[in-house]
Amino acid sequence: MGRVKRAFKYRFYPTGAQAAELSRTFGCVRKVYNLALAARTQAWTRQERVNYNQTSALLTAWKKTEELAFLNDVSSVPLQQTLRHLQSAFANFFSKRAKYPRFKSRKKSRKSAEYTTSGFRFRDGRLTLAKMAEPLDIVWSRPLPTGAKPSTVTVSQDSAGRWFVSMLCDDLTVKPLSATDAAVGVDVGLNHLLTLSTGEKIANPRHERRDRARLAKAQRALARKAKGDGANRRKARLEVAKIHARIADRRRDGLHKLTTRLVRENQTIVIEDLTVRNMVRNRSLARAISDAAWAEFRSLLEYKAQWYGREVIAVDRFFPSSKLCSVCGTLQDKMPLHVRTWTCAACGTTHDRDVNAARNLLAAGRAVSACGAGVRPQRRTPDGQSAMKQEALRREP
Repeated sequence: MGRVKRAFKYRFYPTGAQAAELSRTFGCVRKVYNLALAARTQAWTRQERVNYNQTSALLTAWKKTEELAFLNDVSSVPLQQTLRHLQSAFANFFSKRAKYPRFKSRKKSRKSAEYTTSGFRFRDGRLTLAKMAEPLDIVWSRPLPTGAKPSTVTVSQDSAGRWFVSMLCDDLTVKPLSATDAAVGVDVGLNHLLTLSTGEKIANPRHERRDRARLAKAQRALARKAKGDGANRRKARLEVAKIHARIADRRRDGLHKLTTRLVRENQTIVIEDLTVRNMVRNRSLARAISDAAWAEFRSLLEYKAQWYGREVIAVDRFFPSSKLCSVCGTLQDKMPLHVRTWTCAACGTTHDRDVNAARNLLAAGRAVSACGAGVRPQRRTPDGQSAMKQEALRREP
C-alpha cells in the first residue's frame, strides 16, 4: 500500500477580523460556485459542455465587473478550488455516480473554503491563511505525524457556530498490521448496536434518545420564535444546533472506537450489505436507524480496513442470515422481528436470533471470499444471481 492521505481536524477560535474574513470567503465561494453552475447549466441546455478552464476564465471576467468586484477582496485560491469541486461534481454526474449538481444555499449549505499550498503558510506549528496577518488559534488536540506538511487546508463552520480546520497530510505512520487468522461476522441491530459471531453483544448507546427531552424543549422554543432573521430566532436555532452537534460528536466517537477495535483484532470482517437509505423510509424505525448510524459504521470500517491491510466482506442483503440455522443449514419459513430466540425444528438447536445471524454472515462471507465474488458481491455470476444467493440455495434442504 502506498502513502495514506489523512485529514487531521482541529477546532480553532478566530479573532473578530479572522471570522469576518472567513465569512466573506464562504460567501464568495458560494457565489462563484452558483455562478459557474448557472453558466454550465445554460450551456448544457444549448448542447454545449463547459469545463474547468472555461469557468476559470469566466471567474477572471466576473472579477472585472463592477457588480462582482467584491470577489477580489478574498483569496483567489478558495474560489479556484470551488470551481474544481464543481468540475468533480459534473464528472460524477456524467459517470452516473451522483445526481445533477445543486445550487448552494446561504442558510442550508455547508460553510467551507479550501486552501492549497499557495493559500496558506504552515511553520513551526502555526497556520496562517492568505489575506490574514495572524495565525489561527488552533487547539492541537493531537499532534500531526512527524514531518507532516499539509497539502490542503479546509476551513469550515458548522451549524452550531464552531470553527474547524482540516489539514490533509501524508501519514507515514499508517502501515498494514500483522496478518492474523481471526475473522468475525457482524450483525447490526437496534436492541444491540452490534452482535458478533463470537457471541459478544455491544450495547446501543442511543445517543439521540439521551438528549431527546432537551432537544424537544429547544425545538419547541425555536418554533415559538417569529420566522425571519431576528436575534431571538437565531439564538434558538443555535441552541438546537448545539444539541444536535453534541449528539453527533458522541456517536462518531463511539463508532471510531468500535471500528478501530474490530480492525485491529480481526483479519476478515463480514457485514451485511444493507440499504440504509431505503430502510429509513419505515416511519416506525427511521429515528432509531438514523441514531444507530449503520452507514457511517460501514464507511469507517471499510477505510480503516484498507489502511491496515484487513478485508471487509459485504454479504448480499437478500441472504437469509436470520432464518438460516447456523448448525444444520435448515431455512425457516418465517422469522418476524419480535422473535429474538428460536429453536430449529431439524436439529433442535436453540438460537439467539442476532448471534445466529452473525455466525451465518461469517460463514457466508468465507464462502464468498473462497469463490472470488469480491468485497461487495453483486450480479457477477453467469445466472444473474450473486454468489451469496447461490450459496444460500446450496444450503437449503
